[in-house]
Amino acid sequence: MACCIAINFVGSNLALLLKLPIYLDSIGTLFVAATFGPLAGMIVGGTTGVLVGVTSDLYSLFFMPIQLVIALVAGLVYTHCDIQKIRHIWWSALVIALPGTILSTLITILCFGGITSSGSSLIVQLLFGAGLSKATAVLVVQLITDYADRFISLLIVALAYRTLVNRFAHRA
Repeated sequence: MACCIAINFVGSNLALLLKLPIYLDSIGTLFVAATFGPLAGMIVGGTTGVLVGVTSDLYSLFFMPIQLVIALVAGLVYTHCDIQKIRHIWWSALVIALPGTILSTLITILCFGGITSSGSSLIVQLLFGAGLSKATAVLVVQLITDYADRFISLLIVALAYRTLVNRFAHRA
């Protein structure tokens, strides 16, 4: 679990530093939730939110509930499907992203007026400038970026899990 917290920390800071429109802060959370269940994933996600929040990105503290929701939903999803099957990633990413998208949209609008430290805020500003309401711009951007982030994260998780299973199977 500590290694997964470190993966989240590095991913989060990399996305922040490069101003990526995705977050990369939940790879470890998803891995732990998929392999050890929702509670373990929530511990990793919550710890990541606090650690990143107090060291490099204060916004992370406000978005920590998203980590908890992602872990809960991912843990439940992966009790019903095989983490190694890449074909499950398309719909799993959507199911895992949607609750967090709704919550993160509310947090972004209510706490920050639509603008945060994420690279996706640049897209929000563009859409707002093009005539969308701030709430609509935030929701559209959150839907796209959350789905992309979860898809990429779940792909990494599936490949890492498959690699670990194969490595341990060959040693046994």
